[in-house]
Amino acid sequence: MSRRSPLRRLTARLYGFFNILDFKSSAEYWEKRYAHGGNSGTGSYGRLAEFKAEIINSVIHRHGIRSAVEFGCGDGNQLGLLDSKVDYLGLDVSATAVAHCRAKFSGDSHKRFAIYDGRRDLDPALGIKAELSMSLDILYHLVEDAVFAQYMRNLFAAAEQLVLIYSTNQNARTTRPLSHVRHRQFSDYVTATFPAWAPLEHMPARYPLAQYADGSDAEFFLYGPSG
Repeated sequence: MSRRSPLRRLTARLYGFFNILDFKSSAEYWEKRYAHGGNSGTGSYGRLAEFKAEIINSVIHRHGIRSAVEFGCGDGNQLGLLDSKVDYLGLDVSATAVAHCRAKFSGDSHKRFAIYDGRRDLDPALGIKAELSMSLDILYHLVEDAVFAQYMRNLFAAAEQLVLIYSTNQNARTTRPLSHVRHRQFSDYVTATFPAWAPLEHMPARYPLAQYADGSDAEFFLYGPSG
């Protein structure tokens, strides 16, 4: 539960609204959101966060995962529910979010954080590799085609064993006036763009919007090397 004062929460919400109206890019939107007291959104809290943690931890345990990299770690609330024994690297375009996570998990030697530059391929010299590469509630926030394509290249390039994606999977603009949301049928894109990877598991939404006002239509998709 957030410990921010009611005034600070209201200020964050109002700023978030005007930030949407002044939308210029995905990266700028999220930096402004976190810098003005916003969080990672409802998907990283409550029963949605618990559902996601259940699935992620199951994948980690069943596949013996020892290292993970997450592209879009946000405010770290979701991370607090993940298996603490996994060596974890969290990347985010927001310097504010990265600084927050470093402070929040400063006593945990298994967790590291770095700013993600979504404009270019990962630098091999940085050694950003892990057995599990994750994207959670991120794809439908990448509204620019070039940003989406670059993100997907990096997401799969960082994976040594598995790629886990939690996202909606249909082509549609949101019915609400949110410029930072664009739903994509990414599974077709993965099939066409990354032939070395094949779908292993599909886990449907547990709390779909049609049944839960605070739900999500995002689903889990797990990929592994084909052949």
